[in-house]
Amino acid sequence: MTLDEVPRAARAVVTRIDARGPERRRLMDLGVLPGAEVVAEGTSPLGDPTAYLVRGTVIALRRVQARRIHVERAVEP
Repeated sequence: MTLDEVPRAARAVVTRIDARGPERRRLMDLGVLPGAEVVAEGTSPLGDPTAYLVRGTVIALRRVQARRIHVERAVEP
């Protein structure tokens, strides 16, 4: 599953990033790394971009960027 498929308020764990070059570096600088937990916080009124909570920071990613991030649903405590 990719990050753009995660429902709102659901938790997921990053397993792989398919981006290359500067885009990959930007995602990693934002804290999107394999093993990082991500929560889909909400979407803009038109549905793109979506806000995600990553390591205590809210970031906004467009759907095309989120499709390059592979995740697994996190087990709820």
